[in-house]
Amino acid sequence: MTLLPRQFVLIRHGETDANRDGIIAGRTEAQLTERGRRAAAALAGRSFGRPIMLFTSPQARARDTARLAFPALSPIVLNDLRERDWGIYEGRPVTKLPARAATPEGGEAWEGMLARIAKALSLCTTMAGDNLPIIVAHSGVVRAARALMGQDATGPSAPHATPLLYTPVAGQWQERALAAEGMAL
Repeated sequence: MTLLPRQFVLIRHGETDANRDGIIAGRTEAQLTERGRRAAAALAGRSFGRPIMLFTSPQARARDTARLAFPALSPIVLNDLRERDWGIYEGRPVTKLPARAATPEGGEAWEGMLARIAKALSLCTTMAGDNLPIIVAHSGVVRAARALMGQDATGPSAPHATPLLYTPVAGQWQERALAAEGMAL
């Protein structure tokens, strides 16, 4: 599984009640906290230095973040950008999360998620054409993207409501968090 060598931005949704409370909410709908809404709204009006095309997961926390961060745009909702299904672990404390490579009972296999995210990211970069694809999704989507780029997918979660720019350079991928002010590429 490979990604098209095109620049794109991933934004993890704003903080949710499940994040705040340390609960696993892969496919479970979680709501943005006030802090999460403020962080998403703080992205509104930022320039990315070129035209953008907005994509989002179908889950409410990602759609709400996209709406607050990009109020003038209508995002393209892609089902394959949804978070991983953690099966029997949904709703349990994050401390009970199984190893990433394990397939949780009733949930989605890591390899299946990688294939799904590779397909979704390729679709986003293709559909965006000359525009910069901006994708609002989940921590698991960022982890899968990192794994697809040959990076470590087991480190800390991506920060909430922070644009992460991915750029192919000399056959490798670079990840860079874009500062809140002056998000020049």
